[in-house]
Amino acid sequence: MKHLKKTLLVLLLPLLGFAIAHKFYVSVTNIAYAEKEDALQITTRIFIDDLEAVLLERYEVTAKLATENESKLADEYLEKYLRKKFQIEINNEPKTYDFIGRKYDNDVCIFYLEVPEIDFPSVKAIQVQNAILTDLFDEQQNVVHFKVKEKKKSFVLLKSDTKGMLKL
Repeated sequence: MKHLKKTLLVLLLPLLGFAIAHKFYVSVTNIAYAEKEDALQITTRIFIDDLEAVLLERYEVTAKLATENESKLADEYLEKYLRKKFQIEINNEPKTYDFIGRKYDNDVCIFYLEVPEIDFPSVKAIQVQNAILTDLFDEQQNVVHFKVKEKKKSFVLLKSDTKGMLKL
C-alpha cells in the first residue's frame, strides 16, 4: 500500500505542475436583443492581463489596467483594438457599434457595446467576427452567446475560425 501511494504521487506530481503552469486564453461575449431599445446589447469579458499584453505588444502601451496608475491612453487603445478585432454584420452589412464603456470585475475587464436601431423585423442574420487576442495567443478561444428573441446559439471561435452566425 505504501509503495502504491509513492508511485501515484510520482505519477501525479508532473501532471499537477502542468495544470498550475497552464493558462487558458478565453473571452466570453454575450449578444442579446433589447426590444425596448431596438438594439443589440453586447458584453465582452476579457482577462485583464491578456489585454495588457496585447496593448503592450500592438501599441507599446503599458496600461496598468485596474490600478491607480492606469494609463490615460487605456480607453483609447482598448476601443481601437476592439473595433479592429470585433465586428458585427446584420444581413451581410457591417454595423458600427457604440462603445458604451467598461468596468473591472476581479481579474476581468467587461466591455459594454451596443448596435442601436437595428430594425429587428428586417433582420434575417447576425454575424459576429471575434478575433480578440488571436493575434497574440494561438490557443485563444472566444466564446460567443447569442440570445435574440427565442433564438439561442453559442459558438467557440478560434484563430482559424473567427466568425459565427445566427440566422433568424
